[in-house]
Amino acid sequence: MNNYLTDFWQATPIVSLAIFALLTLIVDAAGKDKPVLSYWMSLIGIVVAAGFSVASLGASTPLFNTMLAQGGYSSYCNLIFLGSAFLCIVLSRNYLERLQYHRGEFYVLIILATVGMMLMAAALDLMIIFLGIELMSICLYVLAGFIRKKEKANESSLKYFLLGAFATGFLLYGIALIYGTAGTTNLALIGKSFPQLSHNSLFMIGAGMLIVAFSFKVAAVPFHMWAPDVYEGSPTTISAFMSTGAKAAAFAVFVSVFIRTFDIGGTKLSDVLAIIAAVSMIVGNVTAIAQNNLKRMLAYSSIAHAGYMLSGIAAGNIEGETGILFYLSAYVFMNIGAFGIISWMEQQDDKKLTFDDYAGLSSQHPAVAALMAIFMFSLAGIPPFAGFFGKYYVFLAAVKAGMTWLAIIGVLTSLISVYYYLRLVVLMYFRDGQASIEEKVSAPAMAAISCAALFLIVLGLYPSLVVDIAKGFFKI
Repeated sequence: MNNYLTDFWQATPIVSLAIFALLTLIVDAAGKDKPVLSYWMSLIGIVVAAGFSVASLGASTPLFNTMLAQGGYSSYCNLIFLGSAFLCIVLSRNYLERLQYHRGEFYVLIILATVGMMLMAAALDLMIIFLGIELMSICLYVLAGFIRKKEKANESSLKYFLLGAFATGFLLYGIALIYGTAGTTNLALIGKSFPQLSHNSLFMIGAGMLIVAFSFKVAAVPFHMWAPDVYEGSPTTISAFMSTGAKAAAFAVFVSVFIRTFDIGGTKLSDVLAIIAAVSMIVGNVTAIAQNNLKRMLAYSSIAHAGYMLSGIAAGNIEGETGILFYLSAYVFMNIGAFGIISWMEQQDDKKLTFDDYAGLSSQHPAVAALMAIFMFSLAGIPPFAGFFGKYYVFLAAVKAGMTWLAIIGVLTSLISVYYYLRLVVLMYFRDGQASIEEKVSAPAMAAISCAALFLIVLGLYPSLVVDIAKGFFKI
């Protein structure tokens, strides 16, 4: 009993956030249509969980009979998820009030989805990964269709649910095959036996099914078809959350399983992941050029960025892991910042979501235009912003793994992406228009987005900050 109490205490980042989710639910039920209370409760819960995560950044400790690990890698990932959730909640309040759909349960669902993400990063067992993915996914299915009176939201929620359930089938069957061949679902034990298991065809089929399931969560080609429609139909701040927090959680699992557990370098799994990465970069960037809706453009951009990060997974080396962890830190802030500004511009009935609606924004709202330009430059990978070094690290990992061709494809497709990112900047600064934000942007939302932009600049100038944490705190 004492051991379990100790485990609960050491798992305080996850436990505290789960407790705050329940408290927020109670507050919402007792508050009688006062979602502002739920808003503040959720923010307090995230700050508390982040404090516990920072305190446990040191050595990783196995908990609950090696089912979970707390500290080190999982704590670092927790900070990424919590940062995404915090920004999403801050941006959502005014957005939902403007759409007249401000509800307290919205914040409860975000917190519970974040708990699922934290379970995924902390998992030392395939069954915990499954529980984390399902907790996150179920919350996101509901959040995608949160604005029930909106037809596109209902469509996106149903599409996400049906395809997500299909991906879950692959995940469970893959776990079953791995359990049948390895005799365990514990990642550490599977890792020790991987050299022998890698010659077992059933095990490799099971691992391939895990790739399918995880690729769906990161929206990698050919498992990407849900992303543009779901991002377009969902509330904009939830699109931001799905494209950052949920994607980061899926990549955290990718790293845990395929780099930290399996030694996939030089195996067929590495080749499969490299092909998926290359196709994702090509399809995502080429298709994004044809988009006129900004949310759909960012959806295809997200597919391309999944390809960039999968290059690090395919490399299967230390440089790949470091690169992905850096990339995720930068990607969360630049993508949620871009979606945040779109949520400020957006009006009822999906108006002001096209490129042309941003013409002349710099003359009407110079600060907002400058922030959006920073996010676009970083997404394009232009120095000195953090997005440049994210791509540099994952491409360097591919080169060191003998996949120079993959790095070349990454660089060429990044050049393609410059066109559609800078297209928006050109419209804001060099085209006449009357782009305007109808509602006044709240001070907390403006401060949050400004901090995200500042983070991208600082991380671009001093990329070693994250790399040193990875190497120093939890011995990557």
